[in-house]
Amino acid sequence: MKALLINGSPRAKGCTYTALTELAKTLESQGIETEIVHVGHKEVRGCIACRKCHETGKCVFDDIVNELAPKLVQADAFVIGAPVYFASPAGGAISFMDRLFFSTLNIDKTMKVGAAVVTCRRGGNTATFDVLNKYFSMNNMPIATSQYWNMVHGGSAEEVLEDKEGLQTMRTLGKNMAFLMRSIQWGKENVGLPEREPVTFTSFHH
Repeated sequence: MKALLINGSPRAKGCTYTALTELAKTLESQGIETEIVHVGHKEVRGCIACRKCHETGKCVFDDIVNELAPKLVQADAFVIGAPVYFASPAGGAISFMDRLFFSTLNIDKTMKVGAAVVTCRRGGNTATFDVLNKYFSMNNMPIATSQYWNMVHGGSAEEVLEDKEGLQTMRTLGKNMAFLMRSIQWGKENVGLPEREPVTFTSFHH
């Protein structure tokens, strides 16, 4: 089983990476193949709602978003990690998530496990956490939880390593994710996925 972890921080080895690394180590100890991909340092422009992806199956801006879409197809779990910028996820992480999830509406994400990991020096973690979980909750993706909200505190990687509760939260998240992934795999094989109705869109015009 595979888990794709996204580092949405501009810093390659900062707080977000440190949290994701603790999570990745736990996932791997549970037999889950894990990959961390750094996207927060790239020039990922925002979605312009051109809807070309609905015709072509990929984003019109051919960058890391299109590169990672096939990995999302193969993944059994997807994690977005992001630092807090003004009580919201870093802009690059938001642009990446908007475009990845909008351009992959043709990819059925039903029962792929989703998780958000957030980091901050002091505040804004819960607001950021809420924003990132919205991507999963409208795509039939079960959201993995931990013993506390999936967050660590610290102004540097070194400080995050001192956040013993935060690191434990990451390890618990990893164990819960692995259990959920295996349970869903068993459910697919023995029960089958839930029956899906054709999607209905309701638009109100005044």
